[in-house]
Amino acid sequence: MDRLTNSDLSDLIALRRDLHRRPEISGEERETAACIAGALRALPVDRVITGLGGHGVAGVIEGAAPGPTVLLRCELDALPIHETGTPDWQSEIPGKGHLCGHDGHMVTVLGVGRILCRTRPARGRVVLMFQPAEEDGTGAIAVCEDSGFAPLAPDWAFALHNEPDVPRGVAHVPDGLASPPSVGLRLAFTGTEAHACAPETGTSPGDAMAALMTALPALSGGTFPQDGYRLVTLTHAVLGAPAFGIAPGRGEVWITCRTTSDASLAELEAMIRDQAARAAEAAGLTLEVTEHDRFLAGINTPEAAALLRAAASEAGLDAVPGVPLRASEDFGRFGHDCPSAMLLLGAGPGPALHNPDFDFDDDLIAPGAALLVGAVRRVTG
Repeated sequence: MDRLTNSDLSDLIALRRDLHRRPEISGEERETAACIAGALRALPVDRVITGLGGHGVAGVIEGAAPGPTVLLRCELDALPIHETGTPDWQSEIPGKGHLCGHDGHMVTVLGVGRILCRTRPARGRVVLMFQPAEEDGTGAIAVCEDSGFAPLAPDWAFALHNEPDVPRGVAHVPDGLASPPSVGLRLAFTGTEAHACAPETGTSPGDAMAALMTALPALSGGTFPQDGYRLVTLTHAVLGAPAFGIAPGRGEVWITCRTTSDASLAELEAMIRDQAARAAEAAGLTLEVTEHDRFLAGINTPEAAALLRAAASEAGLDAVPGVPLRASEDFGRFGHDCPSAMLLLGAGPGPALHNPDFDFDDDLIAPGAALLVGAVRRVTG
């Protein structure tokens, strides 16, 4: 039977809570990866591949006959946010927490592995992909560009993400856009410091920064997820040194840009770079622009989305197209090479993703595993 037993769920919940206690952020997932590799070997899967795109881990389950490769992806990393919730399994690492549900996603995919190792696919193979560094947007690209991933290249790719904004018992699987592209831009301005009693003898970035802190967010417009949607969010700013005797000569403005396509994001980014350059030139400043946390658009291909909705319905969920995730998600990179789809598994109501009191709901493990197994069966038999 393609369902987790009570014993399975007890084991997986215990593991999920252990992972929750020991969160590791993007690029630092050594212990988490070692734990997952050990869990995969214990199933046992046919092969375990480690070190993919950093700390990524893949477990391969072979079918009875040759056929297509189905990849199921989840994430290893936690967030650099201090957990304020008080479960018995609260984070033991100050300033770090599994506050996006990746601990739950990992054990859900391990649950899929338990089911498939008991009743193997009729054909093809399944790759259980535990990806590093989703939260900063570098992980999926790094995995896909890793030479060790080439032999695992999928014909289909699927993922799920818990979503408190979606009611419990409901699954959203959009056609087309599943998650928006985004990029963080750090605008660093350099002028000349001066004594606070004679600021005119220096060149302060203050006025240029103040103008841009209003002008750049004003580029936002449209309604998500319609074409033309743009969102520019001011996330951080710093000016000068924390001193009363110095007029500032340096400053930074950090913004996050978000649209509904990779092309429109490139256009928005070009507009911002141009405005910042003109502001710096007018004020006699030098400007350095660096990009961070770049996420590609996540696009659900119609055939993959339809397949995933059918699997979710069979698992007892109300599966509808719904709306895309407003946050960015780097799973979209896997969809550049094969049909792919991401499902938003309803977890609401409750604390939002990335809130300091968020905790994954263990009741989502069973339906999550069931729907992913259903997707696999539709491809591999």
